[in-house]
Amino acid sequence: METVDRRDTPRGELVLRRDPDTGRYEIISNGTFLMDTSDGRSERLLITAALDAAPAPYRVLIGGLGVGFSLNQAVTDPRPTAVTVLEREPAVVDWQRAHLAPFSGHALDDPRVRVVVDDLVTWAGTATGEYDAICLDIDNGPEWTVVDSNAALYTVDGLTALRRLLSPRGVLAVWSAAAAPTFRQRLAELYGSVAVHEIPVPRGEPDVVYLATRS
Repeated sequence: METVDRRDTPRGELVLRRDPDTGRYEIISNGTFLMDTSDGRSERLLITAALDAAPAPYRVLIGGLGVGFSLNQAVTDPRPTAVTVLEREPAVVDWQRAHLAPFSGHALDDPRVRVVVDDLVTWAGTATGEYDAICLDIDNGPEWTVVDSNAALYTVDGLTALRRLLSPRGVLAVWSAAAAPTFRQRLAELYGSVAVHEIPVPRGEPDVVYLATRS
């Protein structure tokens, strides 16, 4: 793997790497693999499952830009009328405007898309507005966070703050690299209806998308 860019952030080192043989990119945070461009099925399902369950006018909030698969799915689907992307790391936005743009289909140029560079945990506590679908993919899962502070997002207080931003019958979708039964139970207690989608992966446990509908 070759290093394309390396950034020092308040949360540590963030690296974009590329395999010169396959053209695959990957993002590494403090030495821990976060994501790559090899397979975006579960990231796309995060969006499609949320939209299928959400009410019109399909105002979408995506937590975590990643390599752009989720955003690409949101802008290629005809239903969303507005898409807000919350991304904490300016480097990830920069990479999406350059090296990773093909993986989102240059979605940052779509007039429906607005990018907010902020910490989702902090932002959700004070944000205003209403969304019909909130789609989270900022960690490897509720029980495997990128930084310790992200754990607050999956607590009762964090999930309640997100629920406040949802429209009636709005949907919260959360991506996870593994099943999180305790998190699922917490969602059920706060939201009511919870659905689970599993996506097989070549190795290990399937990816999981949790869908909670605001009652």
